[in-house]
Amino acid sequence: MEVGSMSGLLPLIVIQGPTASGKTRLAIELAKRFNGEIICADSRTVYKYMDIGTAKPTPLERKIVPHWGLDIVEPGTRFTAADFKEYAVTKIQEIRAREHVPFLVGGTGLYIDGVVFNYTFGSNANDVLRKEFDTYSIEELQNYCIKNNIDIPENKNNKRYLIRAIEQKSEPLSVSSVPIDSSIIVGIATEKDNLRERIQQRTEQLFECNVVEESIKLGEMYGWDNEAMTGNIYRLVKSYLDDEQTLAEIKEKNTTLDWRLAKRQLTWMRRNPYIQWMPLDEAEHYLSNILVATHKS
Repeated sequence: MEVGSMSGLLPLIVIQGPTASGKTRLAIELAKRFNGEIICADSRTVYKYMDIGTAKPTPLERKIVPHWGLDIVEPGTRFTAADFKEYAVTKIQEIRAREHVPFLVGGTGLYIDGVVFNYTFGSNANDVLRKEFDTYSIEELQNYCIKNNIDIPENKNNKRYLIRAIEQKSEPLSVSSVPIDSSIIVGIATEKDNLRERIQQRTEQLFECNVVEESIKLGEMYGWDNEAMTGNIYRLVKSYLDDEQTLAEIKEKNTTLDWRLAKRQLTWMRRNPYIQWMPLDEAEHYLSNILVATHKS
């Protein structure tokens, strides 16, 4: 969308990309230069205390630029795409009221699309669905996931996890066919080999930053069976602590799981024809020009 069609509003800069693509660093650099604030659109970083394992922006990065969308709920608390949309829309309004530029940044496609395409979610839809799915057997839930292209969770024999996976992919009641006014949507394009290497580097960084200690602390606070602990590195650390896998094995496994996550994220994002895909350096140049023009207007 061109700057001239923004109806007088400061633009909403949307930066999407798979995990480890560099989108967060780009957003921080641009927000620092152009008086911006960042809303993180990530279904894992909404949880409190899960800092290292979810690769949240560091305390230093949060001092450089205000960040929102982090540490919203306790681990295990239900937080839906509808909840995120309500939260993000409010924050966008508040940021613009301060005459700052809102940046919506992340890899959770449903969170971003809910805001950008103004999804309407049914307030009682998930409650009704949950009651229905509670009557299903494990096998029926697994078959439902397969038929509806829903990723079956690692713990595929746990009914609660299966229902949660279905809920997270439930379609909203209505969707706009075009993005909201004032939105600029960029996707970070990364070569396959480069992305895989970045994901592997991020895995090493998790352990350099003491993700094992964080995992132990969270396990003591919330229990290892807490749903928020089952979908990422924390589950792998538990297997390491239980001598089920070596450190090298869980590092390799985490890299593989994040690589699969990245591919799922890209599959979702590529459904959006309004994303302008470009490498990091081109994205920085493109968005800088837009923001310079916006500040001059």
